[in-house]
This record gives sequence, C-alpha cells and structure tokens, in this order.
Amino acid sequence: MSQITWLGPHDVFPNPLLCADPDSSVPGLIVVSERIYPGQLLQAYRLGIFPWYSDKQPVLWWSPDPRMVLKPNHFKCSESLRKNIRHFCQDTQSQLLVDQNFGEVIRACATSSRKDQDGTWITHEIMDAYTTIHEQGHAHSIALAENGELIGGLYCVALGGMVFGESMFSRKPNASKMALAALSAWCIQNEVVMIDCQQETAHLSSLGAAPISRTEFLHQLQTSLNQSNIEKPWNFDKNILTHWL
Repeated sequence: MSQITWLGPHDVFPNPLLCADPDSSVPGLIVVSERIYPGQLLQAYRLGIFPWYSDKQPVLWWSPDPRMVLKPNHFKCSESLRKNIRHFCQDTQSQLLVDQNFGEVIRACATSSRKDQDGTWITHEIMDAYTTIHEQGHAHSIALAENGELIGGLYCVALGGMVFGESMFSRKPNASKMALAALSAWCIQNEVVMIDCQQETAHLSSLGAAPISRTEFLHQLQTSLNQSNIEKPWNFDKNILTHWL
C-alpha cells in the first residue's frame, strides 16, 4: 500500500477519473485515512468513492471497476416476491416506514449475519458518520414492520438525482427484497436513472443489478448530481409497492 495516499482531515479526495487505482495490486482502492473526518463522506460520494473496511483497519476508500448498479425499472420482481408484496399490502398490521428509525435500521444491518461473511464492515464509526448525514437529509432508511416489529429494511444515500444503496437486512423471507422493491418503485416515480450497488454479488444480480464500467458510472454520477429531483424529504408508504403488482 506504499503508493496509496493517506488522507488528512483537510485533504481532498483524488478524482477516480483522473488517477484511478494508485496501487494496481489493490484495484479500486483510492485512498486511506485514519478516520472518517467531518464532511469527508459527502465529498467522497460526489466523486463516486465510498468507505468499506473492518474494525482495526484504517478507513479504506473505494471506487471499483466495474461498478454494480441497478436500473430501477430493471428490478426483478419474482412471482414469490409479488406474493409477499400482495400479502404485506393487504395486512392492516404492516407498515412501510421511511426515515422513521434510521438508527435502528443501520444497527440491524450491522448485526445481521450474512452468507460467506465473517463480521461486518458497518463499524461504530460508519454508523455515526451515516447517522450524521441522515440528520442533514442525505441518508435515508426504508423499513418494513409487522405488528410494530421491524422485519427488514435498508439504508441509502441520496445526492442530486442519485441514490447509493448501502446495506439491507432481513428477519423474514424476502423482507429486504421488498424494501429494495419499494426503493426501486420510488426511484422510477422520481426519474432516478440508477441505484449504486457498489460491489458485484450473485444476490444483487438475481435482483436485476448489473456491472458497468467505472468510467460510465462516474460520468452518469456527474450528470445525476446536477439534478435536484430527490433533494427533498422522503415521504411514502407501502402503497408504493403496488407498482409491482
């Protein structure tokens, strides 16, 4: 990592379009820092960079190539998921909660066990940083509740006309998929072109996400940042899910 720059509290991020992959042995790693300094997180997202690291590591900032994205109208709503959505919408005890319990959602994402993963990248520092930008109106949560208990959800970042998906959790089958279905339907209504999914996984592929080149992603990001159609309070309920029925 000798070629990777250490970012100080007042330094700016390098632009991945101009100086991508400073160390070819660690593709996608742009810079590292001792911690997430105030204001850094939003600065990074505007350049298509995000933090992903574990406890006891420095903060690692990434801009992978290729980049996994989901075009909202390409979301794959299976028949079994449609059945779950229909039941959820008809259940008078079920709710879709938007930005009502961000802290609980991010903690649930941090503590959920995941296949082929040991531990979590959502550290206490990550939770604090994203909670701060949630309070500023830039990070959002979508949660599903039944009988007052959360059964699944996700949190994301929104800047300009761009949504960056962060993490999901599920306590009942397909609950996190329903949260993503709700986000995708809302994005379609608000003319959001794509949802950033960051890293390629089989699970995301099964839901309709696909990789694109870093260059294509960064150019689309800059176009989307010049829009302001989602820079507003998010306010929708479970009726958004009927888009898929």
